[in-house]
Amino acid sequence: MADAATQIQETITANPVVLFMKGTKEMPQCGFSSRVAGVLNYMGVEFSDVNVLADEGIRQGIKDFSDWPTIPQLYVKGEFVGGCDIITEMTLSGELDTLLEENGVPFDKDAADKIREANG
Repeated sequence: MADAATQIQETITANPVVLFMKGTKEMPQCGFSSRVAGVLNYMGVEFSDVNVLADEGIRQGIKDFSDWPTIPQLYVKGEFVGGCDIITEMTLSGELDTLLEENGVPFDKDAADKIREANG
């Protein structure tokens, strides 16, 4: 698993925002991955996607790396943020906006507000 852990660490270090997901941001292959990728895409967040279905070592490795049992998993500036439920809650509460702002990650504040209005 050391190779997977090294690859994961290098990925989250090299990219400000990374989503480990089933499928890709253009073609998610599970509903939870689709929801998180959809939020990030809608908010205009530039992020790297890692398709865990393409590599079993990464698929298990990311769960071990974060000590989190499910996918998707979002990382911002090398820090694990959470999975689908946490990202959904953070989006609706405005916490995701704050996290992105604090880390200098550009996003569309109006789009974030529209998500909250639609789900308020």
